[in-house]
Amino acid sequence: DFLCISLVNGFTQLRYNLGDRTIILQTLQKVHTNGNTWHLLNAGRVGNEGYLDLDGVNVTQKASPGMNALDTHSDFFVGGVSSLNLVNPMAIENEPTGFTGCIREMVINNRELNLTVTDPKGGANIGDCDGTDCGYTVCKNNGTCQVGNSGFSCSCPKDWTGTKCEQSIHCSQNMCGSHALCIPQPSSFSYTCACALGWTGKYCDNKIEFYIAKFVGNSYIKYTDPFYGKRDLQYSRLSLNFTTNQTEGLIAWMGKSEDEDNDFLAIGLANGTLKVVINLGERISVPLMHRKYFTCSDGRWHFTTVVQNQTCVKVYLDEELILFEDIDPQRKYTALNYGGICYFGGFEIGRKVNTVTTGLFQKEFIGKIKDVVLFQDSKKIQLMKAEGYNIHDGNSEN
Repeated sequence: DFLCISLVNGFTQLRYNLGDRTIILQTLQKVHTNGNTWHLLNAGRVGNEGYLDLDGVNVTQKASPGMNALDTHSDFFVGGVSSLNLVNPMAIENEPTGFTGCIREMVINNRELNLTVTDPKGGANIGDCDGTDCGYTVCKNNGTCQVGNSGFSCSCPKDWTGTKCEQSIHCSQNMCGSHALCIPQPSSFSYTCACALGWTGKYCDNKIEFYIAKFVGNSYIKYTDPFYGKRDLQYSRLSLNFTTNQTEGLIAWMGKSEDEDNDFLAIGLANGTLKVVINLGERISVPLMHRKYFTCSDGRWHFTTVVQNQTCVKVYLDEELILFEDIDPQRKYTALNYGGICYFGGFEIGRKVNTVTTGLFQKEFIGKIKDVVLFQDSKKIQLMKAEGYNIHDGNSEN
């Protein structure tokens, strides 16, 4: 399998093979080779349906029966490869040759790659393309960069300020404490303070401890499992208590959630019903829904446990086995490679649940969570020791 973008006789070409045949898309117009014109290229596939867009002119390849997953385990190369004999002969039209030109703002699966000296795994014969102090994205939030005698300066749009337009004008005089993030509220010309884990109050200056985590809708906890390296990932388990009166919300997500190919195990609510989704690789299983009772949004405490035994998934609610399904009898993927990361209630500030989960869950969790246990550990995880924002003490009434 491969996916390759190349220049062919002045046209941009996308070629990919998911295991059965090579599909070729080519732009309708040529690129400018004068060395000073930037082009915007969007290319990719959804299943086996491809698309290629150069500067807004789109070419698509309709889906047809056949393979629809890209199985590649090689490094990701930009501009060239370490050895030209690595290139599949079907991936290019002519003899393979390295790219000469400039590349910037490279986004893979909604995640921007840092094309810097330190971030890539390796490379050779790369120089700075811009050649000035402005470079690429020095000025944030659509600021305009100007080169001067003493470096650069940024001209900022009306709602932004700072040397790099990195600060909202609504936060320029904020009173948020050192354990807080200032969140601008442009509609009301003000701001709110998002409190780091263990802090509360309007300006996040009141220290708290908690054993029950209360989530208010713009909250999250990100826990890093210190025992991840010793886990048997073919036999995963997550259990916790939760209470809510909301019918929608993401309760827990075991997985890195960095891109669509990351494994995950997710627990949440949909229409007041417990919903579990697990992805062990390549495909997402059909979401497992519990329909017998609609009592999960009743404001009472509910105890749930999800057990993954290779491809068999068991879900318990209040000590009763409510779901038992083999999500892949072929046993193609059997391990939950969750990267040692667990999210509770939502994701980092600015990352919406319905976007990150591609619609599997609609909203951030509003309610309380306690007694979280991973695998067969003898101790509950200490949510206080994790990373997070806007978490309140679930024992108090605030």
